[in-house]
Amino acid sequence: MSHDSLIPDPSLVPSHSERSSGSEASDYPPVPDYQDQFRQYHIRSWQPLDRQAAGSVIATVLAEYGLGWEPEGSDRDALEVEAHYWQTGGEFWVVFDGETLVGTAGYYPAHRGEKAVEIRKMYLRPSARGQGLGRYLLRQLEARIQQRGFRHIWVETASVLKEAVQLYETSYYLPAEGVETARCDRIYQKTLT
Repeated sequence: MSHDSLIPDPSLVPSHSERSSGSEASDYPPVPDYQDQFRQYHIRSWQPLDRQAAGSVIATVLAEYGLGWEPEGSDRDALEVEAHYWQTGGEFWVVFDGETLVGTAGYYPAHRGEKAVEIRKMYLRPSARGQGLGRYLLRQLEARIQQRGFRHIWVETASVLKEAVQLYETSYYLPAEGVETARCDRIYQKTLT
């Protein structure tokens, strides 16, 4: 796959009838008209020229919540995207508002069962929050993950990241066990059907 292709494809966003996670489709949060609502944003695959700006977004958001940036530890993957995402069969995306990088998100295969991935580094600057962009980004990730044949999604987060916790819980991610990242105290799992 080319890593310079556009990521958001409205056809990849599952319709209400295509979604299933053990709950009635009507309970799923409504899907906004993404093409109109997020027209100002451009989501694409990470490129090496994004390394510094993507790292800065992640470090800034972590600091906002009192969490430390760990470039030699749990954040190393954000600086070594080629090794941690591309070479393992994952993807890492960046979100732009005009010329400004305002968000990141990625996933890679995880050693948590067959056909499992872990969503990583899903962060948005404050200017890109509160509009449903995080939910849209998560749904795009889920659609791409499913399209690639993966079935189980894992995500770790910290309780202090209240918006992330709410996003995962309202997107039918279930609490699980097995946190591996020191700054995280929550782990969620979702099985795609």
